[in-house]
Amino acid sequence: MRLSRSLATATVAFALVLSLPYDALPHARVSDGKPPAPSRFGASCRTTVRGSQVVVYCHNPYVDIDRVRLHIECARWWDIDTDGAPVDAGPAMTVRLTGRCWKEVRSVWISHQKAR
Repeated sequence: MRLSRSLATATVAFALVLSLPYDALPHARVSDGKPPAPSRFGASCRTTVRGSQVVVYCHNPYVDIDRVRLHIECARWWDIDTDGAPVDAGPAMTVRLTGRCWKEVRSVWISHQKAR
């Protein structure tokens, strides 16, 4: 007995799908109903501004290395804003970052990047 063309095509397609690895197949993800755990990353930083001087202490309580960087925006238009060099804060490590403006400081912020 001979198979029709459409049945033969369907059989070949079904055989190909069965030969795919499990990760390539679409399947539903079952969740336990709990929200995902928060990411345990990022140093906590304390910033102090006195006049034109900025001092920041960043402590990293987590296992992953946090590459912290100090950014300073100066108040005067002619004063140069600065972006400090990145500093790696390893696990259970505290780092000190410093910077300054010639006159007043307008704003200070810290950027965080996960080091690989």
